[in-house]
Amino acid sequence: MTSYRQPLSFKDKLYAYMQLTRFDKPVGIELLLWPTLWGVMLAAMGQAQKLGVSAGLPSLKVFVLFALGAILMRAAGCAINDFADRKVDGHVSRTKGRPLADGRLTGKEAVITFVVLVALSASLLLFLPIQVFYWALGAVVLAFIYPFMKRFTHLPQVFLAAAFGWAIPMAYVAVQGAPDIWGWLLFAAYMCWTVAYDTQYAMADRDDDLKIGVKSTAILFGRYDVVIISILQTLFLIIMGVVLWHYFAPTSLSIVPVFGLALVAMMFAKQNSACGSRQALACFQAFLANIWVGRYVFALVALSCLWTTFNG
Repeated sequence: MTSYRQPLSFKDKLYAYMQLTRFDKPVGIELLLWPTLWGVMLAAMGQAQKLGVSAGLPSLKVFVLFALGAILMRAAGCAINDFADRKVDGHVSRTKGRPLADGRLTGKEAVITFVVLVALSASLLLFLPIQVFYWALGAVVLAFIYPFMKRFTHLPQVFLAAAFGWAIPMAYVAVQGAPDIWGWLLFAAYMCWTVAYDTQYAMADRDDDLKIGVKSTAILFGRYDVVIISILQTLFLIIMGVVLWHYFAPTSLSIVPVFGLALVAMMFAKQNSACGSRQALACFQAFLANIWVGRYVFALVALSCLWTTFNG
C-alpha cells in the first residue's frame, strides 16, 4: 500500500478529493439521479390527477433542486463510505488506489468533506417546503450509517438502497405534501433494483471481502446470487409496471409505458448472463450496465409525462 509522505500539489490534492467524492466516476451519480427524477416526475403526475387534471409536470425549481441534491448527497455518501473503509480498502485490489487507502487524504478530511457536502445539500432545502427538511433528516442518517453496516450485517446493500432511494418519498413530500401508496411502491421498486445491482457490484469484490471479513449480499446469497438478483429484478419490473399502469392507463397512452419495460427485461437478462460466470470483471460490467436502465426508465417516464401533458 502506497503512503504519500510528501505534500501534494494543489492539482493532485484536488484530484484526490474528486476521487473521494467519485466526481471522476459519475456512474453512481446517475444511479441515484435518475430514480430521484422518476420520483419528481411521477409525483407531479399524481398531484395533477388529484387536482382533476389529466397530467402535469413538476416545476423547474423542484426538478433542479432534487437533481442537485442527488448529486451532492451521493458525493457525501462516497466520502463517508471511504472513511468507513479506510482500513480495508488497501487490501482490496479494486479499491487500494482510493485516496484514504493510499494516504493522499486523511480520515479527518473525509469527514469534513462529508459535513460540507451535507450542509450544501441542506441549503437546497431552504427553497422547499419545511416538511421536506424533516424527511431529509432520515436521508442524512441513512447516508451516514450505511457504509458501516457491512461490519454488522450481510445486508449493507439494503441500507444503501434505502439511503439513496429516500429521495423518492422526499420528492412526493415536496410535490404532494406527503408520499402516497404509489410513491412508496416506486420506492420499493427502486429498493429491489438497487439491491440487485449492488449485489452484482459486491460479487466483483467477493473474494477480497471474504478474506478481510467484510459482509455483503453477494456472500449471503452464495451460489444463489444470480437467481436472487433475477427475482429482485423481476419484482422491480412488476412493481414498476403497476406504478406506470396507475399513472398512465387513464391517459391517451394507456398501457404503452408498461410495455416499454420489456427493454429493461432484456437488459436484465443480458446482465444475468454475464454474472453467471462469477468472474469479477463480468459482474462489474453488469453493474455498470444499470446506468442504461436508469437512463431508459427516466426517458420512458419523462416522455410519457410530456405526452400526456400536451396530448391529454
